[in-house]
Amino acid sequence: MGRLGVGIAAGFAVAACIVAAAMVGKRVKRRRKWKKMVKVLEELEESCGTPVGRLKQVVDAMAVEMHAGLASEGGSKLKMLLTYVDKLPNGREKGTYYALHLGGTNFRVLRVHLGDQRSAILGQDIARQPIPQHLMTSTSEDLLDFVASSLKNFIEKEDDGLEQPSPRRRELGFTFSFPVKQTSVSSGILIKWTKGFAIEDMIGRDVSECLQQAIARKGQDVRVAALMGTLALGHYNDEDTVAAVVIGTGTNACYLERADAIIKCQGLLTTSGSMVVNMEWGNFWSSHLPRTSYDVDLDVASPNPNDQGFEKMISGLYLGDIVRRVLLRMSQESDDFGPASSKLAVPFALRTPLMAAMHEDDSPDLSEVAKILGEVLELPDVPVKVRKLVVKVCDVITRRAARLAAAGIVGILKKIGRDGSGGIAGGKFRSDRPSRMRRTVVAIEGGLYTSYTLFREYLNEAMKEILGEEISSNVILRVMEDGSGIGAALLAAANSASEVDRVQLQ
Repeated sequence: MGRLGVGIAAGFAVAACIVAAAMVGKRVKRRRKWKKMVKVLEELEESCGTPVGRLKQVVDAMAVEMHAGLASEGGSKLKMLLTYVDKLPNGREKGTYYALHLGGTNFRVLRVHLGDQRSAILGQDIARQPIPQHLMTSTSEDLLDFVASSLKNFIEKEDDGLEQPSPRRRELGFTFSFPVKQTSVSSGILIKWTKGFAIEDMIGRDVSECLQQAIARKGQDVRVAALMGTLALGHYNDEDTVAAVVIGTGTNACYLERADAIIKCQGLLTTSGSMVVNMEWGNFWSSHLPRTSYDVDLDVASPNPNDQGFEKMISGLYLGDIVRRVLLRMSQESDDFGPASSKLAVPFALRTPLMAAMHEDDSPDLSEVAKILGEVLELPDVPVKVRKLVVKVCDVITRRAARLAAAGIVGILKKIGRDGSGGIAGGKFRSDRPSRMRRTVVAIEGGLYTSYTLFREYLNEAMKEILGEEISSNVILRVMEDGSGIGAALLAAANSASEVDRVQLQ
């Protein structure tokens, strides 16, 4: 081979080496970026950890904060609002009652027929109505006139089927799923808006009175008789129901407390010796909650920073966006997601139902994950190995939320001595109770628990871990379908105009 041939061969060899080196370099670079993505996941798992020891610390913190909130106004992040409901439905209610449930981007109007024996709901009619976006930031009159018009249309459809409209004044239960300081069983002052509502002229006003005025403007003879929900339906179905929890778009809890334990309202008299307390537990906070940088960023960017900390870690409004923030960080560490997506940087572009659909995708190639990433976040052709990481991120965030919700529920049980430990009463832990655990029912509603299978499984699993097998076997989480709505109608029945006020101050 001549010099020219040798030179050409050498040149090819050098070129091949350069190409090979470049390919190796690219592979090394890709592996390095992949490892960075995996590290993001590993750090997330570590910072979201909820071992049973930490959950028990959250339980204790919840119980202590409950006591502090009952001891004085402003004594706790938990508002522990009195509802003035001391009489829950007992199954002997009879007649037809109405309910309104306003708690998100939709509201419901219900008519419930009661049959004078426990669990005898003879029939119910429900109408769901979306709330136009502009009414969420308009005026109280605009919003409630819209609601009252829907109620009027609902009632008139019933009257159309009668020869003569009912002469009886109708009783209405009103579930208003926003922070309210109740002043009686049927009235309460709006403290603040959540869930995207911002109607300034209604803050500090009696929401029942505002609704009553709107109903009157529509010419309807309907009395707002009660202002709340889910616990009532639970107690109507089962007298061992002591608490109710909603875990959906937002989250809250209420429970039945002894009147003499409500220290901030000395002289409170009830014929039953107890009262339903609205915890507003979305605002619970403790240093034991496993908060991440993604939670901090979400909070800072929210309309209510440093507020609703517990809700932002466990409710449906926020879980999808936490996942989106993690995926955005991963995409910044690696190009395995494909070309940069501006959609991934848009707050709340990934809603929690879609996150749940990805989490529960059991197809071999995770086709549902690919579809949602492509159509919703504009990330087409994401490799299967990356889709698996996405599912794992959904799992970590959902598992943390469900287990923290379980700890919150056990915190309520601890406060009232239903967790097997004796609980807290009057500021002291009680250890003199009999060891035998009473049957205890917690009513629960909201799409995260009722519709999201893995969330429900993780919550139930955590309840057993915290309480232990023996105690947890006596605690029943009972799903209440539309408890907020039907429960409000039941409370209207239990507190109808024929009843006298039973709650008073000495």
